[in-house]
Amino acid sequence: MNILIIGSGGREHALAWQCAKDKNVNTVYVASGNAGTALEPHCENVTLDVTNHQAVIDFCQSSNIDFVIVGPEAPLVDGLVDDCQKADIAIWGPTQYCAQLEGSKTFAKEFMIANNIPTAHYQAFTDATAAKAYVSEQGAPIVVKADGLAAGKGVIVAESIEDAHQAIDDMLADNKFGEAGSRVVIEQFLTGEEASFICMIDGENILPMATSQDHKRIFEGDTGANTGGMGAYSPAPVVTAEVHNKVIERIIRPVVQAMKDSGHPYTGFLYAGLMIDEHQDPYVIEFNCRFGDPETQPIMMRLQSSLVELVQQGITGNLPAEAQWDERAALGIVLASKGYPQSSSKGDVITGLPQITTDSDDTVKVFHAGTKFGDTSQDGIPVVETNGGRVLCVTALGKDILEAQQKALVTTASIRFDGAHYRRDIGHRAISRQS
Repeated sequence: MNILIIGSGGREHALAWQCAKDKNVNTVYVASGNAGTALEPHCENVTLDVTNHQAVIDFCQSSNIDFVIVGPEAPLVDGLVDDCQKADIAIWGPTQYCAQLEGSKTFAKEFMIANNIPTAHYQAFTDATAAKAYVSEQGAPIVVKADGLAAGKGVIVAESIEDAHQAIDDMLADNKFGEAGSRVVIEQFLTGEEASFICMIDGENILPMATSQDHKRIFEGDTGANTGGMGAYSPAPVVTAEVHNKVIERIIRPVVQAMKDSGHPYTGFLYAGLMIDEHQDPYVIEFNCRFGDPETQPIMMRLQSSLVELVQQGITGNLPAEAQWDERAALGIVLASKGYPQSSSKGDVITGLPQITTDSDDTVKVFHAGTKFGDTSQDGIPVVETNGGRVLCVTALGKDILEAQQKALVTTASIRFDGAHYRRDIGHRAISRQS
């Protein structure tokens, strides 16, 4: 069996690693992958322009690809799933219509309001003056979001009216987020504890993944700028059995039913970014139409069912109700490059990476994201360099979140590159609950 995974981040490395463990898999191709996927057994990077859908289709046909998994959001919003389905290529991911849940904040908010899915109050604007007037009327803190895709960085939690006005100017006047920021969604600030709730959906059946929580802020104590994610852990204690049931019944099932009723059944991964309030009621902060990053890494570390079989069952409309999970906790710490999230440094040599061997510690795994091979090698091994903002995610299993955190920190401390920075408090909420 051959599989193609679209993407080049830590999420895709984790998905490829999990698929490659299946005994029925010959090769997992990753387009375009990173240094980590290139080094992974039974994985092979391929140079493929994923914006050229016909090129993807041609590769699948010539390489006998059994199915495709789409990692990032842009190809989904661009309709890759639709075009592959028309060409009879088995592919796992939502169609272009369904991917609007992530591709347009306005679409998502209107969809939630129409289907009574709990979410923050909002207004959408294309005019900066009107947007500022609304903020002044509502007060702060308040949330300003770029309407379109902004690589996880188009969300500003403004602590003051002045900060909100600046965010509006950045998006609408200064074009800081390009076309994604040509419309802004301004939302009520929700209080509580965040969690990530990710499911596999086959148009009808819902298979919840292990619960997780990520840390978006750049600095410890959850302060500083929002990022694509500085770390994550699983399970998330805030998602109790009661909360889990509410999420399925109030959020996930209404999405599945509404999409089915619209004639566009939802298939693929669905990520609901949640705020859990003091009454244990969940509210949707955002939808993503793919697996989260860095949530994928700890979740894949805990998955004991075959991801390959689950995707096959999803494509054929036969998802099971449950998957098998390691009872241990998993936690991932992101190492970011110099300047992230405002900028990123590339070409910095990375040292201290654990070698992938048959006797490697299977409770610690370094997933690559922004990495590439340099032009030189050491002892016949290519030098690995930075190639993006979030460079690596060191992920560990432990009997609880604290042990997983400590194990991940030990390996993280051994890895070096110029300007590397990471948070040492990933999982602090769960650890506080635990203690």
